[in-house]
Amino acid sequence: MASRPRRWTGGEDGWLATAPVRSYPPNGYGLHEVSGNVWEWCADWFAADAYAASAHLDPRGPGTGLRRVIRGGSYLCHDSYCHRYRVAARSANTPDSASGNCGFRTVSSRT
Repeated sequence: MASRPRRWTGGEDGWLATAPVRSYPPNGYGLHEVSGNVWEWCADWFAADAYAASAHLDPRGPGTGLRRVIRGGSYLCHDSYCHRYRVAARSANTPDSASGNCGFRTVSSRT
């Protein structure tokens, strides 16, 4: 059974659930909301040992699988009960799942 908060303190930042894009200042790389708004779907299929079996630079997950990688934690996470509330956090979920705390990030390069 997953850990659950004893008391939810959502809304302290002014948003009861997800925050609109660019609600907070960017990090040192110019990225907004890379952790804590919603878990972010990634293209990689999940395998617990994927990093041990792949290259150190731009590691890739397996070619197939049942679950996709999600990263970053969501607004439902709190450091009192959610140890995956960080950018480097890597978890998984099935591609057909739906929830209000999981989304995706789009990226474009500037020229």
